[in-house]
Amino acid sequence: YRRLRARETRLSEFNQTEIRAMLGSYTKVLFVRDPFHRLISTFLQGMGISPSFSSFVQEVLDSGTHDSSAAWKPLVSLCRPCLVQYDYVVMFGFLRQELGHLLRRAGLPAGSLLPELTDSQVQWTYRWLSEQMFSELSAQQKQRLSHFYRWDLAAFPFSGSFLSD
Repeated sequence: YRRLRARETRLSEFNQTEIRAMLGSYTKVLFVRDPFHRLISTFLQGMGISPSFSSFVQEVLDSGTHDSSAAWKPLVSLCRPCLVQYDYVVMFGFLRQELGHLLRRAGLPAGSLLPELTDSQVQWTYRWLSEQMFSELSAQQKQRLSHFYRWDLAAFPFSGSFLSD
C-alpha cells in the first residue's frame, strides 16, 4: 500500500477508506497463544522484575489493561479480532500443522520452509509449567486473571487453559 513504506506506521493513522483498502488487499494472519502461557513466558524471560510468579501476576493485575505491556495485554485489545476479518488464526501449540497448511494455501513448499517444531513437547512443557505456576497463585489472583483475560478466553478456543476453569 502506498503509505506503508513509512516505518512503523500504525493502522490507526490511516483514514477509514485507506484502512479498508489495506485490509482488503492483504492476507491477514493472527497468531494467538493462551494468555496464561504468555504470562509464564514473559516471567521466565525476565520481563517482569518480580522475584516470584505470584508477585509478577499481582503487578500485571495492578497495572490494568491501559498501562499493561504488550507482552501480557489481552490479545483482543491488541489485534481487534472483532474489527479485523483475519483470514487465518494460528494457535500456538499447533504451529507445525497450521503453518504447513498456511504455506500450502499460499502455494509455497511447506516442508522446506518450516523449522523443526515439536508441538507436543511444547504443549507438555507448558502444561507442566502452568500447573506449577498456577499453584503459586491465590484464589483471588486466579479469579482476577480470568476476569482480566475474559475477552481472550471468549474469543479464542483455549480449551485447556487454566484460566478458563
